[in-house]
This record gives sequence, structure tokens and C-alpha cells, in this order.
Amino acid sequence: MRILILADVVARPGRVAVMENIAQLREEFEIDIALLNAENVAGGFSITPAIADDFFSAGIDIMTSGNHIFDKSEIISYIEKNPKLLRPANYPPSTAGKGLFIGEVRGFKVAVINVLGRVFMPPVDDPFRTVDQCVRAIPEDFKIRLVDVHAEATSEKYALGWHLNGKVSAVWGSHTHVQTADERILDGGTAYITDVGMTGSYSGVIGMDKKDVIERFTRIPAKRADHSKGNVWICAIVVDIDETTGKAQNIERLRIELY
Repeated sequence: MRILILADVVARPGRVAVMENIAQLREEFEIDIALLNAENVAGGFSITPAIADDFFSAGIDIMTSGNHIFDKSEIISYIEKNPKLLRPANYPPSTAGKGLFIGEVRGFKVAVINVLGRVFMPPVDDPFRTVDQCVRAIPEDFKIRLVDVHAEATSEKYALGWHLNGKVSAVWGSHTHVQTADERILDGGTAYITDVGMTGSYSGVIGMDKKDVIERFTRIPAKRADHSKGNVWICAIVVDIDETTGKAQNIERLRIELY
């Protein structure tokens, strides 16, 4: 089977890029299941129920997130009802929603885990212990096991990749919005990349208006940055997985410059 993963889709430029191209991407790369990290899709911060529904209707099957998922309060009731929109599993147990999805998607038995890193990130529970708990909760016959590590530090992502090597089908990093060139199949059969990259406008600073961001670095007070416009890319990975063993067979990194 083939999995398409888009991480850090930022604001309207990223949303439009996905909505206008997901059908073609699914057809061109013969995609069985498509995933998207949705924590930045609404103006660069969080997601709304309407946007979530639009993505699901357009062809996205499961969405992960990160530290901005609850920046918009209206998503709280939505995430409690829709298990295909995940929040980090290492948030407190009382947090709305879940960080582990186990279910059938387009005829495939799939498990998806979403965890948040701790280095240079808001305080959360241990992601290593959390992913171990999640993996133990997955039934044996669910061979397709996917993990989004939303984290700042490359070392923490790599460590989690090796920690999960042979236990899951794929581990990918999100959050930094910068695609890395280290995609590989680890020796245990787990596909890995430190960061899938950003889908959105590359005319600013990680999807946000460069003037606003520079002001935030150079003056106090400074307003919250608006998203940038133009120079839109889609960054993603395509992973081939053996359905019988759950082992990854290939990982391909995509960078598509739209305009």
C-alpha cells in the first residue's frame, strides 16, 4: 500500500494547495491513504471544524496536529467527536480528543500515533513512554502503524525514530516547517524522515509574513505574524508499506513548486 503524508500545511496558501491538488496527487502516486498535519491550517494557528470537514471531503483520510491544535477553542468539541483528527497523545489524559487512532480506512487496518517532543517545546509527558503505551494498545493484526513526531529538536526526532524502529511502519517529523533530506528505511523496516516540510507560502518565514516575523525578533511589543503569500510549494512524502508485515519498502520525498 502507498501512504501520502503532508506535514505542516500553513494557512490559506497551504489549504488551497492541498484542496486543489490532493485528487491529482492521489491519482498520480496511486495513494491508498493520505494524512495531513493540520495544526497550522487556520491562519497559521490550529484548525476549525469547517476546514477539517473540507479536508476530509477533499480526500484527506486522517489528520495529526501539534502544540497549536487548541489555539481555536471551537475545535475542542469537534476533536472529541472525530477520532480521525488527532492531538498529541502525551497531553494530559483529560485533554479533549485522542492521540491514537486505530481503525479501518479505505479497507485497510491502520493505526496512527501523534506525539509532541519536549525539547524547546511546551511541557508534556514523556513521548518515549507514551509511544510505547500506544504501540502496546494496537492490536496485533493492525500492521500499518504510523507515527507523527511533532518536535523541534532533530536529535529527539531521530531518537524516537530509532526507538520505534521495527515496531512501526513509518516515523516522520513535523513542526519545523523545513524539509530534511534524510529520508531512509531503518534496518528494522521503519521509514524515517526528520521533517516532511511545509506546504504553504515560501515567500516569508516558515509560512508567515517576513516583515511581521522580523519585527517579532527585533522589537517589543510586536503583533502576531500574519501568513505570507505567494511562492507556494507542496512538501510531502510517499511511503510504500508491505500490508502483510507492516514493514516499509520505500520512502520518496516530494517538493512540488506550484507558483
